[in-house]
Amino acid sequence: MNKHIYPLLIAQFLSAFADNAVLFTVIAIVMQSTHAESWYIPAVQSAFTIAYVFLAPWAGEIADTHAKPKILMLANLIKASGAGLLLFNIEPILAYSVVGIGAAIYNPVKYGILPELAEYDYLVKANSLMEGSTILAILLGMLAGAKLADYSIHWALASCMGLFMISALATLFLPKGEIKKAVSGSKIIAFSREIRQFFTLPGSAFAILGGGLFWLAAATLRVILIAWAPLVLLTKNTTEIAQLTFFLAIGIIVGSAIVPRLIPLEKIRRARFPSYLMGLGVIALSLTESVWPARTALLVIGMMGGMFIVPVNAVLQELGKESIGSGRAVALQGFFNNLAMLLGVGCYTFAAANDTGPIIGMMALGLLVFIGTFLVSLSLRKDTLERLAPSNSEWG
Repeated sequence: MNKHIYPLLIAQFLSAFADNAVLFTVIAIVMQSTHAESWYIPAVQSAFTIAYVFLAPWAGEIADTHAKPKILMLANLIKASGAGLLLFNIEPILAYSVVGIGAAIYNPVKYGILPELAEYDYLVKANSLMEGSTILAILLGMLAGAKLADYSIHWALASCMGLFMISALATLFLPKGEIKKAVSGSKIIAFSREIRQFFTLPGSAFAILGGGLFWLAAATLRVILIAWAPLVLLTKNTTEIAQLTFFLAIGIIVGSAIVPRLIPLEKIRRARFPSYLMGLGVIALSLTESVWPARTALLVIGMMGGMFIVPVNAVLQELGKESIGSGRAVALQGFFNNLAMLLGVGCYTFAAANDTGPIIGMMALGLLVFIGTFLVSLSLRKDTLERLAPSNSEWG
């Protein structure tokens, strides 16, 4: 594997760590302020997510038509400026949306550069390392951000700014990367054309819709847990709920680590099996009534999710590299992923507002994942990804 992947992993770890530390610092700011409305923190998180949707037509082209280290550095500086705005008491929704803009620009580059740093045989492994390190950064960022913010909001934000800066410096050790020619004309029209073009490729529907299904499930399950845990497990504080999320994240790390041996790129059809099990795991979680069975179920759900999303990402990057560009393909995936997240969370919020309990919501989510996996997998016929498979390989 190319040695340049390690600076990328370091940059990504620090940036993801700081992203989540900033989020929990924002939550601390809100809790210490007069913003007591129940919708406020979800609005802050949505402001971060919406940037991925609205910037998708531009983010992918930026990733493919410029030197990737420069864009990664720029994105980190934008994130740092968002944390800086919080230091000057700017409205948290506005300030965190600036961090979201940086993340929306950063994301297509970090995944788009992977096929250039990892050869075909190591692409799933490279994605495994990326996903595992990102989840670890999210976990540690949540814990460190919350602890430091409880001690000092200013120190927490200053530390996040410092981490973004160090991440930016780490990108200096990355190669320039492949640069494609910019598309002339309206970026929105070009983005629509890229969507149509990408969906003509074998395996593209599985990569895009599969990724959207995973992130819809992950985002919606996280929201449901906040209502489900106090009702069923009688949890009394956010720390106990965070510990449940910890088992889900650890499961994703484990699944991401073991999947390269089990599902190489040429055997991508195997990825549907862990997705089925993920759906069944969510249904099983809804039937648990005590802490350790719930933690075990979340660990399994996370493992199956990690084993599903890593090969899906690898397929998308390989197809993108051969067609519209890896960066554009990742931006396109981010567009659909974040639309799916907003749709899933929005539907559950609407259902909860109409007195649908979290247990029913969790069962419905598990059933949706199971049925969705079946429908998405219909696009994976045996000859679907022949262009990705080495000659003489057998399909799983």
